[in-house]
Amino acid sequence: MFDGIIFDVDGTLWDSTPVVEKAWNQALEEAGYEARVTAEQLKGLFGLPMNEIINAILPGVPQEEQDAFAPICYKHEHEYLDREAGRLYPEILETIRELAKSHKVFIVSNCQAGYIELFIKKTGIGDVITDHVCLGDNDLLKADNIKLIVEKHGLKRPVYIGDIQGDADSSKKAGVEFIHAAYGFGKVDACYAAVNKPCELIEVID
Repeated sequence: MFDGIIFDVDGTLWDSTPVVEKAWNQALEEAGYEARVTAEQLKGLFGLPMNEIINAILPGVPQEEQDAFAPICYKHEHEYLDREAGRLYPEILETIRELAKSHKVFIVSNCQAGYIELFIKKTGIGDVITDHVCLGDNDLLKADNIKLIVEKHGLKRPVYIGDIQGDADSSKKAGVEFIHAAYGFGKVDACYAAVNKPCELIEVID
């Protein structure tokens, strides 16, 4: 039996790309760039570290300019999501609460600092989340932060739930099992267990 369930955020718990599209396009316009993004484009980028996402949106722009642009994105993204929030996947909160009755639940992401806290604030799920950490908190990538959670909480058989191949790869690198949220943004190698809707996690994990 798993003793810890670690969730990704984007593409696993909610889809924030329509809101982030508006936020990032405002940031791009404000910063004087002609580039624009779409929700579909963001779905293919979410899960990567933020510096890689910005580089994909602003290729050829000097690194110092990209670094200066990042906090503008964070500011607008936080403000937009605080007003509108992302679209939760059906029954995801009910599923988390059910799983939390018998497992410790965690969140690990490659997002910026404050993003997981915003998700928790908008969903009211904080009472069943044992711990969370992200790249923006400590400059560690997902695999290392999964390891950090495992070691910090003494987990013996944890599982990571994510939606893209990068999540599966990070889980493998961290030495934990993986379940594919196939309802999310991406595809993974067929060798992994998968769920087509969040509520199926209860049966698969138990």
